[in-house]
Amino acid sequence: MDIDYRIVRSAKRKKLTITVERDRSIIVHAPESASEAIVRQVVESKRQWLFSKLNHSQKYDDVPHPPGKEVVNGESALYLGREYRIEIAETASGVIEFSQRFSVPAVHQAKRREVLRDWYVARANERILPRVREHARKLGVKFATASIVDNLYRWGSCTVNDNVSFNWRLIKAPIFVIDYVIVHELAHLLENNHTPRFWSIVRATSPAMERAKNWLKEHGQLLEQEL
Repeated sequence: MDIDYRIVRSAKRKKLTITVERDRSIIVHAPESASEAIVRQVVESKRQWLFSKLNHSQKYDDVPHPPGKEVVNGESALYLGREYRIEIAETASGVIEFSQRFSVPAVHQAKRREVLRDWYVARANERILPRVREHARKLGVKFATASIVDNLYRWGSCTVNDNVSFNWRLIKAPIFVIDYVIVHELAHLLENNHTPRFWSIVRATSPAMERAKNWLKEHGQLLEQEL
């Protein structure tokens, strides 16, 4: 059986690594000097590992959006690991407000989903990015930039240019999960691959690592749903 993959080359990359995204796409991150033959050889050597990832029943299977769930009175939305009731009501600011419930002004009737998404992105910038700086200090690492991005199939990433980014959907997860993803990406500034040393670094800085990994395995796809 052939293995389909996409190669992403970088002049700064020294090692070849392979990732399997949540949509089952395979990405090979390779140095510019790596030939097609070398890449193919490495991919073939990882065949068994790749198939185990591709057939992962929970992490990579899509869960259909619950039918009929909308931004309406009585419905709920996730925030920091908890479901909160949605109420269509006027607010002093004229935009979504949150105080143990989501208050969504009726004026946004035609674009409630987009407005709620914008609210999530704003909260992600407010709550996640300061924690990135805090954990970087604890780890003693420096990143070039930290940003909130719209990446459906990855919770976070760390580039060869020392830029870290985080999926805005993480703001729906509990804080201990957010912290684990942040530490995971920052630890790549110390250890590029998922070596035993890498996991030791993550575990030491994020004691709830196993709990967070299990939470994402069981509930991660809820974060990907629109609501």
